[in-house]
Amino acid sequence: MSASVLFDAPGPRAVVRNRIYAVVGTVVLVGLAAVAIVRLSDKGDLAYGMWDIFNYAGIRQNIADAILATLKAFGLAAVGSLVLGVALAVARMSEHKPVRWVATAFIELFRSIPLLITIYGVWVGFLTDYSMWALALGLSIYNGCVQAEVLRAGVNAVPKGQREAAYALGMSKTQVMASVLLPQAVRSMLPTIISQLVVTLKDTSLGFIILYPELLQTARLIASNTQVNGQYPYVSTIVVIGTIYVAMCLLLSALATWIEKRGRRAKTGISVGAAAAPVTAAGPAPVMAAEGAMGADGAPDATN
Repeated sequence: MSASVLFDAPGPRAVVRNRIYAVVGTVVLVGLAAVAIVRLSDKGDLAYGMWDIFNYAGIRQNIADAILATLKAFGLAAVGSLVLGVALAVARMSEHKPVRWVATAFIELFRSIPLLITIYGVWVGFLTDYSMWALALGLSIYNGCVQAEVLRAGVNAVPKGQREAAYALGMSKTQVMASVLLPQAVRSMLPTIISQLVVTLKDTSLGFIILYPELLQTARLIASNTQVNGQYPYVSTIVVIGTIYVAMCLLLSALATWIEKRGRRAKTGISVGAAAAPVTAAGPAPVMAAEGAMGADGAPDATN
């Protein structure tokens, strides 16, 4: 019986016990799902009319517009959070104490404030007439602080010898950070960076608090303004909109996986150049002739 690196392989009793746990867990989950389906069916939430509303052209257009609005806010927030994250990470690692203190205070402050309050504060205080920019700015501030800590951890994970070697070559602090430390930090922390972008995409749903017409706000309007057989289709709307969110997050995760694999296949490093012919007082040595004078076993030919 083979053993794993992390734990020993389970014995016969453990295998049987694990199978029993798996069967019992599956039965419990199936039972809970069946109870939920029966209750929703009794309330009429699974009736055909509740789902047929998504065949209406107007509702489909509203959902399409909401997806576009969500992606716009996400795109702005993604770019803003990455730019702000790099700036805050560099500032927090600065050797100038005032710069480091300001960056640290900014990061700790907006990481402690709930994101919903930040978005609402930006909207009420500065961008009341521009809900998309208020949402994007609020998301950029919070996620930029998180990305800054991710990048800082990546930079600190780079071996100190590379930094010292770069300084020994005469590179400035800016060149060391931009050319040596940050590229390696981004590569090592890329999965975490992409994971935070997925969180940013889901957090666009908080735009409902400032009446931005993203997916969640559109779902609320559809469910509260459409009546089918005296009922409002909240369940069907939540299922459809939730499925759209899941699909977008899976696409973003697939993109992250592709970028990570492509980065691993990229050819990096310093290539070894071809050796030049040795130079003597009379000029370059006859390398080919010297090679021809070698014996079959690689030793010099004694006859020459």
